[in-house]
Amino acid sequence: MMRLPEFLFRALPFLLAASVALAAAGDRPRELVPLDRIVAVVNNDAITQLELDDQLRLATRELTRQGTPLPDRELLAKQLLERLITTRVLVQYGKETGVRIDEAQVDRAVSRVAEENRVSLSEFRGALAEEGIDFNRFREDVRNEIIIARVREREVEGRAIVTDPEIEAYLRAQQASGRNDEFNLLHILVTVPEAAAPEQIQSRRARAEEVLGKLAQGADFNQVSSTYSDAPNALQGGELGWRPVGRLPAIFAQAVATMKVGDLSPVLRSPNGFHIIKLVQKRSNAKQIVVEQTHARHILVRMNEIVSEAEARRRLVEIKVRLDAGADFGELARAQSEDASSAKGGDLGWVSPGDTVPEFEKAMDALKPGQVSDPVQSPFGWHLIQVVERRTEDLTKERERQMARQALRARKADEVFTDWVRQQRDRAFVEFRSDDR
Repeated sequence: MMRLPEFLFRALPFLLAASVALAAAGDRPRELVPLDRIVAVVNNDAITQLELDDQLRLATRELTRQGTPLPDRELLAKQLLERLITTRVLVQYGKETGVRIDEAQVDRAVSRVAEENRVSLSEFRGALAEEGIDFNRFREDVRNEIIIARVREREVEGRAIVTDPEIEAYLRAQQASGRNDEFNLLHILVTVPEAAAPEQIQSRRARAEEVLGKLAQGADFNQVSSTYSDAPNALQGGELGWRPVGRLPAIFAQAVATMKVGDLSPVLRSPNGFHIIKLVQKRSNAKQIVVEQTHARHILVRMNEIVSEAEARRRLVEIKVRLDAGADFGELARAQSEDASSAKGGDLGWVSPGDTVPEFEKAMDALKPGQVSDPVQSPFGWHLIQVVERRTEDLTKERERQMARQALRARKADEVFTDWVRQQRDRAFVEFRSDDR
């Protein structure tokens, strides 16, 4: 069976069509159908019982597919409702602050999901239908997912800065401890509201201690996570996956230093709540890194309110004709490119695998030295790419610094965004509606 994208089971709602069947005159029996109602109001938006029920259906199906014992339905519903609320808050914030996602961007994202499942778009639509998911609703959920990603980029940008002294300190600490390790972790989070009163903090700590007690007595981690965790990945069993030690929050890194595979941490306190982690696997990441690098340059035309996708591509087609006729790439890049590299004739320097977005890298890798690509689309716009030369390089030391920078930035970005999301959730007006039927 096709595995649907994880975010379907994480935070975004799917709506099922609702209809009421009225009995005609006579003895014909009435068809019983569920009635919808509002379960929560988020600012000026409503979350309905049908939305929540649909999330319960999808979550239950996914947990069953994973072989995870099902948690108590009422507790699961509370967890899912809180995720719906948080998602609604973030999407509202994005729209209110100018994030706009056009139809073409949604189409590309949906096509990528189909490609990742190795099926055609029509086959993917059929698979969604089999899961009871309306395709138009799915597209809107994809749009919301992109909005949240854009909000994250904007809120984290400029606030997750990594300095050279931090990189040096990180590398020295790794060398001193002999740790170039990666850890596969499971995680449970019990959040604490911003500016919580002491009794609230104590109540949340007691909940975390209760969770730890259940785990220590042998309860299934996946089931406990889906029942109690407030983390976005709760329904995926709290899986954090493989992460280098530098990518872990400081309190996690300190905890795993003394843990053995299979161990549970004590309850860990951070600004956004209480955490429990379990060490599933551990491996060394110390190895020589030899890669093929590409010296490349490009010309970029961005899309905006004035320049459409068709217009951006048309401009690059005209530039490509001039290049094929012998025009100088560097001169055209300086005059036409809308990238910071334009001042250097579009020169990107030596590019290693993973340094660019997948669409750009795939097109670049297909070129021979001296060759110029046809127009290539990426999330940044439309490009013409030229490969100048290639080389094989030992990047062990350089890559160590780059990986350290990425790990430290990812850690800071996770912490910054998690804290920001908690603040937005706490500031939102949320009214829970009791069952008044």
